[in-house]
Amino acid sequence: MDNLTVTSLRPRDRSRHAAPQVFEHLRESILSLALAPGTVLNRLALQKEFGLSSTPIRDALLKLQEEGLVEIFPQHATVVSPIDLPLAHQAHFLRRSLELEIVRTLALTPDRRLVARLHGFLAQQQALMEAEDFEAFTMADHAFHQHLYEAARMHDLWTLVRSRSGHIDRLRRLHLPTPGKAQNIVHHHRLIVQAIADGKPDEAQQQLREHLSGTLSHVDEIKAKFPGYIRA
Repeated sequence: MDNLTVTSLRPRDRSRHAAPQVFEHLRESILSLALAPGTVLNRLALQKEFGLSSTPIRDALLKLQEEGLVEIFPQHATVVSPIDLPLAHQAHFLRRSLELEIVRTLALTPDRRLVARLHGFLAQQQALMEAEDFEAFTMADHAFHQHLYEAARMHDLWTLVRSRSGHIDRLRRLHLPTPGKAQNIVHHHRLIVQAIADGKPDEAQQQLREHLSGTLSHVDEIKAKFPGYIRA
């Protein structure tokens, strides 16, 4: 098992409560794979890095455990969990179910201002794809989908989806550098936006289905490339 390199974490914002920040920093590092499956999270090292007592560190790790992102072995170690395929499939099912209804709703009542904002996200994604900045591209991808939820007045459901998406997000992050993957994401985003703009709910749903199915159809390839990262 690898040990945590605490110098990779950002300084703590002392204007905010401590435990949520530790959780956010560690979660971001786990989802980006900066903290790979099998990495040991040393509580004393985290306390030193953030200048905190044991309580907020413990609380942050327990919240990560609730999302299935770490495994806590009492009196032994806390370890970043492998990617759990059943949990990834469940998260995919949840997101697909919600977003099929969201894009249908948006396409039934096209809004030019929404379409203009979505085209702004597409331009950002295109630039990040060309720069091969996969971390920023992933954030832009999330921002695009989050905006769909907000436009449909379903913001709380986005929060729910994000809290369940740790395993599928890591799987997608492993797949993203594959040649053509980022291009396919942008291509499908464009087709979804066009279907919304044209008032074609069935087309919007079809493009979303194809968009969200990409990574799980390549699980065997990802497992072969990253042995030890995935638990079936």
